[in-house]
Amino acid sequence: PGSDLQVCIPKGSTCCSRKMEEKYQATARLNMEQLLQSASTELKFLVIQNAAVFQEAFEIVVRHARNFTNSMFRTHYQSMGPRALKFVGELFTDVSLYILGSDISVNDMINEFFDSLFPLVYSHLINPGFPDPSLEMTECLRAARRDLKVFGNYPKMMMTQVSKSLQATRVFLQALNLGIEVINTTDHLKFSKDCGRALLKMWYCSYCHGLILAKPCASYCGVVMQGCLAGVVEIDNHWREYIGSLEGLTKGMHGIYDMEHVLLNLFSLVRDAIVYVQKNEGKLSTTISRLCGHAQQRQYRSASYPEDLFIDKKVLKMTHIEQEETLLSRRRELITKLKSHSSFYSSLPEYICKHSSAVQNDTLCWNGQEVMERYSPQITRNGAKAQPGNHEVKMKGSEPVVSQIIDKLKHINQV
Repeated sequence: PGSDLQVCIPKGSTCCSRKMEEKYQATARLNMEQLLQSASTELKFLVIQNAAVFQEAFEIVVRHARNFTNSMFRTHYQSMGPRALKFVGELFTDVSLYILGSDISVNDMINEFFDSLFPLVYSHLINPGFPDPSLEMTECLRAARRDLKVFGNYPKMMMTQVSKSLQATRVFLQALNLGIEVINTTDHLKFSKDCGRALLKMWYCSYCHGLILAKPCASYCGVVMQGCLAGVVEIDNHWREYIGSLEGLTKGMHGIYDMEHVLLNLFSLVRDAIVYVQKNEGKLSTTISRLCGHAQQRQYRSASYPEDLFIDKKVLKMTHIEQEETLLSRRRELITKLKSHSSFYSSLPEYICKHSSAVQNDTLCWNGQEVMERYSPQITRNGAKAQPGNHEVKMKGSEPVVSQIIDKLKHINQV
């Protein structure tokens, strides 16, 4: 036996056959995959858990914002209420879809909201008592809304605030989901043939020499891992940059870049926009009659503008601040924890050697061919560029999946 062995070539007789060698090779690859997955368990849980928590928190904010806006209509504009709720619902559905990555435009969703709202405002507040406007009249009012800027500058203010805050939220969620993708990709890497042979030699060839209890020297293990993981370790700099970018993004999520602040105050912007129409109703009524051929022009009549909010301002401020601080502190906590994993990729070779029973002091250990009294390590550095001198594992360029992940990290780091 032993004459057909490919890797565990013995100096004398051996109990190993080619079939056993192949089984050991498969086991060595499985060991490597399990060690990689156990290395990332804590980090993976951290990112997956936070992605889910933040997505849910953002959905709760959207729901609150929709309820505040609905309450404002029910309280101050009861006649419009039921129909306005439909447009409010559509707006906030679009907001949710945008956060989740839909390619809908924020400006379009806000324009559509005010286009739909104006015929309602016109028929209920400026021209009450008349039948609902016809389809033709509705289209004319929708067009007039933009041409005459009937809501003043409020739609534009809303566009600026909503697009800036939602863009930050969306990138934040995309970045967390990319983090999960990066870890999943490196968890399930397929290793090269050379790496597989080196793993077999390190972990199981000693068995073919009858040395069941021999453990690999830590420095020898380090050389093998640096060769096997050279491509993965190339992710290191981009991973550190990714954590830095995420930190920069979270620091910038305040004021008009903070979706909680913006969305929970949208109801008051919408209300101010309607009040603006009411204040200009005389001039507006005349112009609309001329533009849309409306039969009867109404006399200008003054309207009273209730100043009390539908909800106690203090109560609103409290829920808002508590919500904001919870999410803000949660974001800070995530960044602090992520920073403790910033060297995750560069420390993988060391982690795997420590957790695969390598002999740390390099004495009386297996060097791939025999048990040595003392192993004198060849020093290699991490990364693909440092590997041409690695005698244990030949490098064959970066894995395509690793290159793709690096490109995605580069992209998100520039956003």
